[in-house]
This record gives sequence, C-alpha cells and structure tokens, in this order.
Amino acid sequence: MARPIWTGSLSFGLLNIPVSLMSGERRTDLSFRMLDSRDKKPIRFERVNADTGEEVPWKDIVKAFEYDKGSYVVIEKEDIAAAAPETHESVDVEAFVDASSINLRYFEKPYILVPGKKAEKGYVLLRETLKKTGKVGIARVVIRTREYMCAVMPEGDALVLILLRYPQELVDLEEYKLPDGKPSDYRLAPKELEMAEQLIASMTSEWDPSQYQDEFRMRLSDIIKKRIKSSGSTTRFEEPEPHEDAATNVVDFMSLLQESLKSNKRTPAKKTAAKATKDADKSTSSKSTAKKASKATKKAAKKTTARKAS
Repeated sequence: MARPIWTGSLSFGLLNIPVSLMSGERRTDLSFRMLDSRDKKPIRFERVNADTGEEVPWKDIVKAFEYDKGSYVVIEKEDIAAAAPETHESVDVEAFVDASSINLRYFEKPYILVPGKKAEKGYVLLRETLKKTGKVGIARVVIRTREYMCAVMPEGDALVLILLRYPQELVDLEEYKLPDGKPSDYRLAPKELEMAEQLIASMTSEWDPSQYQDEFRMRLSDIIKKRIKSSGSTTRFEEPEPHEDAATNVVDFMSLLQESLKSNKRTPAKKTAAKATKDADKSTSSKSTAKKASKATKKAAKKTTARKAS
C-alpha cells in the first residue's frame, strides 16, 4: 500500500479534518542508461571543476546563484533554511471560488486527500458541499520544504488536491502573435462555421480516459522485450566500487547502526575511536614482533650454514 507524503489536517474556517496526503499520479516512463557504443559499458557523468578538470567530491560542492554572466553568489544552507516556510502538515483553505473560474493552465500535479480515523463526517461534509455549490477551495500546502498554492475539489468519493502554478509561471498569451478579431476578418463564411459545428457534433462522445493509452510506450516495451529474448542484444556490467571521496557520512552512520543492532547497545563515538586506536596499536605491535622473529630466524640459519661450511 502507498505511504502518505504526510499526515495532518485539512482546515477551513473553524473546521479541522484529519487527512493524509497521498500521491495522485503514477509514473510509467521508460528510463534509459547511456552506454559507450564501442564496448557497451555505462557512461558515468562526473562532477568536475570547470577550471582544473579535476573531479569534485560532494562534500566540497556548494550552491550558488548566477546573478550575472560568470558572476556567482554562494548560498549557504542557513540561507535556504531561513527562506523555507515552517514545516507544517496542513492544508489551509483561504477562499472558495467557482470551479469554472480557474484556467486549465494553472493545474499542475494531483494528490488525493484520504480522511483519518473518525474524520469521515467532516470529509463528507466538505465533499458534498463543494459538489452542490460548484466551488473549489483555494489553499496553501507545504510539501517537503516548499510552499505551494493548491485547489481542493471533489471527484467521485474523494477530495482531490491539485497543485496550482503561480501567475508568474505562466507565459502571457500576448507574447505570441495570435489571430484576433472576428471570423469574417479571416474570410470565414457562415457555412464553413456551420459545417465545422456539425463535424464536432458527429464526433462528440462521453469522456472516457480508459480508451486512451500511451501507445508509444507500449510499442517500445514490446521492442525491448524482443531485444531481451534475442541473443547478442543484451550486455552486462558490474558497477565498480565507489571512490574514497564518494564515501559519505551516511555509509558510516549505517555501519554504526548495524553494529549497534548486533550488540543491542549504544556505542559512544569516543569509545569506538579509542577501541579502533587500541586495535591498531595491537596490530602494529604484532607486526613488529613478527618482523623481529623473522630476523632472528634468518640470523640463526646463517650461523648454522657457516658452521657446516667450516
């Protein structure tokens, strides 16, 4: 079962409805990997310094804003945190508008609001009221670290939350040269308009999205399956171990967690470090003892050989 993005509340006026925000879309795109055509090995895109050409580890990478061509200002993590909205799991409805008043270009990404335990009454109350009035709730919601404008609207038995684009994200239609004026300005005869209306009427049907499939993806999937079955069409490559500078604190943290789970107790960082140092000293001491023993053995062997020779 899908996991909620967050669990919080849907509020309007003094009403507060516990809900879970669930994803409302499913990605079905086919992803591809770039290979070298000569030996069919994967191509790795590296992070390199534009000046020196050397690879840059993640720990040395910072974010910056290019305010002029070739001029940058570094943005610290604290700056981004200060600008981010307070993380709160709620959908705060600020107004209700006619559903028909929202231009389709504003709609961006769908989510589904699922009622929490014993929250069905308030959920159904809002859903049925929106259906009856033809209204849509305009709200704000924070997903991860960004605040979005969104619309809350009914669909069947559900309340759907759709992210909306801000006005500055839409291109003004006046930026393009579009045909304006009356149909007669373009020599359109009334008979032509009438015939176009008749054609549209003859092709009109009920909206049934199940009748439409991603045919390109289906055809490409069939081609991929045939290529996999045919001999000589596939290649195999084992990913190499990551470089030393690719190691991160996450790897160290995971190993510490695994060790803690094995011993079923917490291991302070200082003690761990001390133990590692102690083990290293023991290892060094044992290596030194082994070297001394080896030298003594060689020396004794030389003396024995010299005696036999004499």
